[in-house]
Amino acid sequence: MAQPLMPKATAVWLIDNTGLSFRQIAAFTELHELEIQAIADGDVGQGIVGLDPVANGQLTKEEIARCEKDPREFLKMAKSDLPRPRALLLDLRLVALVRRLVRHRLHGLLLP
Repeated sequence: MAQPLMPKATAVWLIDNTGLSFRQIAAFTELHELEIQAIADGDVGQGIVGLDPVANGQLTKEEIARCEKDPREFLKMAKSDLPRPRALLLDLRLVALVRRLVRHRLHGLLLP
């Protein structure tokens, strides 16, 4: 399963705004269950502002309600219509070449 955007902030929001178990939140955010408990106790993440996964399109209200009714169920990431980003692999030699070209062109622009 794909990890949600900003998992600790998502965990803070889920702890504060839902009745989900620590195990369910830990499985969704891919954090350890003890870390979720520490966030709930206030030992970890005191300055972290909660991030609403419903507003971000990562979860639906129906999915949260389904998992609140049955503690054995786990949250599933909502399907997105957006295309998945592709990993951009660049050859390090190409990056160095581009940097030299940019530096050369900037040098030519600065000097008369």
